[in-house]
Amino acid sequence: MKYRAPTARSAGTGISCILAFLILAQFTSSRAAISGAPEALKVEPPNWWAGHSINPVRLLIRGNNLKGARVEATKRGIKVGNIKINESGTYLFIDVTIDHRAADGSYPIRITTTSGSTLAPFEITSPLPGAGNFLGFNHDDVIYLIMPDRFANGDPSNDDPAVSHGLLDRSKARYYHGGDLQGVINRLPYLQDLGVTAIWLNPIYDNNNRLNERERYPDETDGPKNPITDYHGYGAIDFYAVDEHFGDLKKFRKLVEAAHSLGIKVIQDQVANHTGPYHIWVKYPPTTTWFNGTEANHLANNWQTHLLMDKYATDELKLPVLNGWFIDILPDLNQDDPEVAKYIIQNTLWWIGMTGLDAIRQDTLPYVPRSFWRDWMTAIKREYPKVNIVGEALDGLPAQVAFFQGGVTRFDNIDSKIDTEFDYPLFFPTRRVFAEGQSMRQLLDILNQDYLYPAPQNLVTLLGSHDVQRFMNERGATIEGLKLAYTFVLTVRGIPQLYYGDEIAMRGGNDPDNRRDFPGGWPHDPRNAFEPSGRTPEEKEVFEYVKRALRLRAEIEPLRRGRMIHLDIQDQSYVFARMTESKTVIVAFNNSTQPAQIEAAIPPSLKLSNGSMLRNRLGSGAEVRVINGKIKFTMAPRAAVILEVMAQ
Repeated sequence: MKYRAPTARSAGTGISCILAFLILAQFTSSRAAISGAPEALKVEPPNWWAGHSINPVRLLIRGNNLKGARVEATKRGIKVGNIKINESGTYLFIDVTIDHRAADGSYPIRITTTSGSTLAPFEITSPLPGAGNFLGFNHDDVIYLIMPDRFANGDPSNDDPAVSHGLLDRSKARYYHGGDLQGVINRLPYLQDLGVTAIWLNPIYDNNNRLNERERYPDETDGPKNPITDYHGYGAIDFYAVDEHFGDLKKFRKLVEAAHSLGIKVIQDQVANHTGPYHIWVKYPPTTTWFNGTEANHLANNWQTHLLMDKYATDELKLPVLNGWFIDILPDLNQDDPEVAKYIIQNTLWWIGMTGLDAIRQDTLPYVPRSFWRDWMTAIKREYPKVNIVGEALDGLPAQVAFFQGGVTRFDNIDSKIDTEFDYPLFFPTRRVFAEGQSMRQLLDILNQDYLYPAPQNLVTLLGSHDVQRFMNERGATIEGLKLAYTFVLTVRGIPQLYYGDEIAMRGGNDPDNRRDFPGGWPHDPRNAFEPSGRTPEEKEVFEYVKRALRLRAEIEPLRRGRMIHLDIQDQSYVFARMTESKTVIVAFNNSTQPAQIEAAIPPSLKLSNGSMLRNRLGSGAEVRVINGKIKFTMAPRAAVILEVMAQ
């Protein structure tokens, strides 16, 4: 498609027109309810693009008194058809075919019954330019996970919005704390200085707006009854809106633009598996099969995702995995309902097209049918070929995670086409080795199963996330161990991901303690760890170490995309090489609390001749020479080196 320069309308003016329609609908709602005239309360998606790969676009209109309605376009440029209305007359599905020559602007749709008529707002929007947007991430990137509510408060005016008053309280772990999109924008220079090249934000969908009268977290110390604030973003009540505590769609677009101007990509967290428990669909579903089950009668998720790769498991055994409500609370969307599948696919493409984001992190990957992922990925790649996806399968078995990575057709005759996943199988031994001091052989026990993956080099390696306790809360964790773990994640094959605050050794137990506020993210915090002067000596040490390691990764190409070759593995030491056609580096670890004698044979394939001199780029240390096809040197306790060949 031909891209045109973005206009004020594409940046948000069109959305303002839609809001005007909705405000008008509010004024006429009472009269319509009395007269029985049709009402159009919400249109999803609210706008689309001429020349898009999806045409017609399927609209879901929520309203009242829609039964028996006649639907027609009010302007040339669009056509309507394939109309379906649910039994209660509260939802209307319409195909809207957009002429590729249609100009940008408002194209209201008239809905008429014997009791009257109403207009449903719809817009055709200018596409954002392809240059500089929709870039995807790759091996040159370092991803930084941000929980917006806990990172930085850049706009106090949205801390306690009227629509969701009472959900703000920094003293309570499950309330909103005030972090927002403006706070992320303000701290982009900090991330650039650290060496981050991509940010992943937890979901920014509009979430629950009221205090919960039911007890949900009985073990929480905040009190006997707690709100479902869903500050974390995983309880959507509106998939086409930004949570009012974070900002709005214009602000998110501004964040993407600001990040791109600094060379930082943006990864949006999306959720195709479930809604929040207070989405209006839960009480009033658009179709009878919109969810798997109902609030009163549904399966609970049983977490046994291994059944999905079991070719001998019956469909009945798999039902609680695919159809169960996550944690027995989050309503499970039924992607086998064609209307649901279309809705989710279009929603994904809408967010990409409206904001220019570069990639997607998809939540709870295994709990959705693989056939849906195939179709979803096909639609994304057709419109945005460079946009890529990292899926979450929080499991320690390589075979389980590999089953969901795209690039190969499995026994179910499906290729999921998912670009890559988080390397949780490597995450768990990384924690055990570098925090607890366990045997380093555990790392190879995982790496030697890379043959199971269609593309192991694309896996996203990680040291922490919002779903697990922080590294420094692991048994035996020390700053020395944290630095070793960082070195491993930044030098092993894959694309590394950091978790906000781990670069300053933040503490935190399991959810929600692992989601503490970043010190200095709020105007009246006692200190500001975003600035060197506000960091403790420990925080300075870890920050500077991570920053130096990230600079080396950016500078030394083999650390990003080199072939990995194991040279030596002992119980508490490990040596491997990363090699490209033109360069080789050697990475070595001593995980012991005692000095270690390192000795490793150098195979001819590394192209390091006898006499070659290597120097440690990560810190101070003696130079290492290749002698008789070997390297031999002494390493300090709990240390790592990155050895680069010195210029001859």
